[in-house]
Amino acid sequence: MRRWLFADQLGDHFLDDWDGEVVLIESRAVLRRRRYHRAKAALVLSGLRHRAAELGDRVVFVQAETYGEGLRQVGPVHVVHPTSRAAMDFVSGLGLEVLPARGFETTSAEFEAWTGGRPLLERFYRGARQRTGVLMDGAEPVGGRWNYDAENREPPPRGGALGVVEPWWPVEDEIDAQVRSDLAGVATVGEDGPRRFAVTRAEAQAALAHFLARRLPAFGRWEDAMLRADAWMSHSLLSVPLNLGLLDPLDVVRAAEAEYRAGRAPLAAVEGFVRQILGWREYMWHLYWWLPADYRSRNLFGAGRALPGWWLELGGSPARCVDVTMQQVRETGWAHHIQRLMVLGSWALQRGYDPAELTDWFHRAFVDGYDWVMLANVVGMSQYADGGVVATKPYTSGGAYIKRMSDYCGECAFSPGVRTGERACPFTSGYWDFLARHEVLLAGNHRMKQPLAGLRRLGDLDGVREAAGRFV
Repeated sequence: MRRWLFADQLGDHFLDDWDGEVVLIESRAVLRRRRYHRAKAALVLSGLRHRAAELGDRVVFVQAETYGEGLRQVGPVHVVHPTSRAAMDFVSGLGLEVLPARGFETTSAEFEAWTGGRPLLERFYRGARQRTGVLMDGAEPVGGRWNYDAENREPPPRGGALGVVEPWWPVEDEIDAQVRSDLAGVATVGEDGPRRFAVTRAEAQAALAHFLARRLPAFGRWEDAMLRADAWMSHSLLSVPLNLGLLDPLDVVRAAEAEYRAGRAPLAAVEGFVRQILGWREYMWHLYWWLPADYRSRNLFGAGRALPGWWLELGGSPARCVDVTMQQVRETGWAHHIQRLMVLGSWALQRGYDPAELTDWFHRAFVDGYDWVMLANVVGMSQYADGGVVATKPYTSGGAYIKRMSDYCGECAFSPGVRTGERACPFTSGYWDFLARHEVLLAGNHRMKQPLAGLRRLGDLDGVREAAGRFV
């Protein structure tokens, strides 16, 4: 018997109870199934090949057309719980022994017992803190509060620079060079830039140490801010090694907590970082398996517009904020959570892009995108297509929010304060047009009472909707 690990199960914690042989399979068919971002395809192949090199004589590394073909070459295997429904269906169909999931602090049994039929993020997050003791003083949260989100929403500083050092960057090697050569004939999207993310445990630990020492203190305040000249801000970029299975999330949050305990990072910054991993990331994982199989097809607003060609090719937009974000995705395969939610997601929601197609796009275009990551994040949080299972209201806004939280608007052809005519901001006109189209569906949501009241007071709604129509 050997243990088969997928390409997102590369960390030591997937083998801490196993001293036998390990199977790694590189499937050519996987990369042809979708047009992934070139940086993402390179990361997955680089990570898989680096792990095979690390394991040496212990590994059986197979390059095959399909997983099935590869498995026929290696004999009996068991697997650690895969990270997608498709992979789970595949291994279950083969009758393979499936071990419990790893790389997450909360077990599926704990989540099932906790939900009570109605999962709530804040309650889940508090339970995880209590169970692990992270940022706890006995039975109480450190500092007397569970959540410092209100202190982590500052706009970018005047002058347009955070004054923090750049993230840690890896150095490519001969494996990366071979990956780049092998991808030459594969259809992808995005640019073939230098590798920017860790693909080995040593690299992941270096990236974590650099973030904790040099960038974590500035993380909280400007967690939601955006600057056109700074793609990375003070974010950790650890979602990639975490989602490749290179880092154990509990180790990461305990390391961040140690920075606070030692007085090297403020509590609000550390709590915000911990909440992203011990709260939101864990929550998305368990929701993926808890939600019904047909969740992907949820479409409350009946949104059915296909993604336009410029979106599929990571092209430009006349709206400066969308253009800057798309350029960043095209060049790096990455954007932070507010760019994903309040720029790209909000644009798509206002224009009625098909939620399922949008979910697939996020999966393909982002280096940290996997089915379990994107499904509830896009269908539920970003597009509100599930009618409130994940989010309590649609997350969309007019241009004023983007103006406050970024420096994008200064060079834009449109004005966030204008909702009609040639200079109407696509987000401002799009926001009111979205509310007008779905007023009846949203009327029962108490959090939408005030926005809908504002809609009814508009005296120029016809002009607003005409302006919004220019960007459909």
